[in-house]
This record gives sequence, structure tokens and C-alpha cells, in this order.
Amino acid sequence: PGVWTTLAGYQGGFTENPAYEEVCSGLTGHTEVVRVVFDPALVSYEALLKLFWESHDPTQGFRQGNDVGTQYRSAVFFTTPEQGAAAQETRDAFAPVLKARGYGDVTTEIRPVEEAGTFYYAEDYHQQYLEKNPAGYRPVNSPG
Repeated sequence: PGVWTTLAGYQGGFTENPAYEEVCSGLTGHTEVVRVVFDPALVSYEALLKLFWESHDPTQGFRQGNDVGTQYRSAVFFTTPEQGAAAQETRDAFAPVLKARGYGDVTTEIRPVEEAGTFYYAEDYHQQYLEKNPAGYRPVNSPG
């Protein structure tokens, strides 16, 4: 409750209107991202961040499990200074938990959405992927 929709896309790079194949080449500078449209009266940004930290491995740098490349880096692009502070605070709170579980240092990029540049929508087949593919890819190495 509180999340109205999610949108798969690419952001954080320098190539305009990249296609998936271009992003996978590692030459666009973009990472694969999810834009989350939510109602803060129903779900807090901190609750969404908790889910973010627990749903992937933020310590792997340019990879997630067997998927390797710059497009798999962990990133939070925030829209307000308060969101930026919350991202840093929750990262700092989660880092010792990861260390205790044998993970490395958190490598997640945290920066204002303005610095990350334009959000480009991913192709239709990426949108609502798990709804279309219930047995589809799910991270096996998430720490949460």
C-alpha cells in the first residue's frame, strides 16, 4: 500500500535515449533503475529504502549476482535533501548488519536526481517484469 506504480528505466549516464542493448554494452554510463511513484502519507521513504537495501546486494559494485556490468551498480537518486539524508542514514545503519553477515562495504551511489540526469523509460518488456514473468529473475544473493 502506498506505492502507486513502478517504472523500469535507465539513468545516471550520458547517452540519450539508450536502448537496453546499449546499456548492456557498458558504454552509456547508465544503470538500470526503478522509479517508484508513492504516496508518503501511506508509505514512508524510509520503508521503501529498507526494502531497497534488503532486496539486493549493495556491496557488489558493478554486479548483482551473476550479472556483471556498470548497468548493475547499486544507486539511489533522490529528489529532496531529506531523501538524500534518509538514504545515507539507512545505508549507514544497514552497513554493520551486512558486515556482520560477511558482506563487504556498501558501494551504492547516492546522489541528487538532477546529477543523475534524465530518466529514460526501459522497453515495454521490462515494465512490470515479474507480473508478466512470475517465475522470472529474482536475486538470489540479497542480504535481507
